[in-house]
Amino acid sequence: MNKNSSLDIKKVKKHWIETSDDDFETMLKLYNSQSNSWALFLGHITIEKLLKALYVKTFGEHAPFTHNLYRLAELIGLDMTDEYADWLDEITSFNINARYDDYKKEFSKLCTPEYTTIWVERIKTIRKWIKEKL
Repeated sequence: MNKNSSLDIKKVKKHWIETSDDDFETMLKLYNSQSNSWALFLGHITIEKLLKALYVKTFGEHAPFTHNLYRLAELIGLDMTDEYADWLDEITSFNINARYDDYKKEFSKLCTPEYTTIWVERIKTIRKWIKEKL
């Protein structure tokens, strides 16, 4: 029996999109309250979930267990610019840097209002780009 034989593609895709949208709204609230490192962490989660929705749509199976956004995009076969590839790599780092104590302090210093604003805008751009493919 195929491990994905009972997979409801539409339901799984919908789940990833809806939870990504919730996380996006939370990212904006954190950004507006100047919780910059956590806002960027949620930005990573937002993009990861959309890529997983696209993976499910593309292949009709569960997305791989990875947080690496560039790798997910690569597995899907997304045609992306070098700029978007670089952005996905940088956004992936927000997952590690916000999550682990030994990186949190340095990451918090990096997350100035200016830096965070740039990356929130880039997350919005990448989010729109992926949603257009869903």
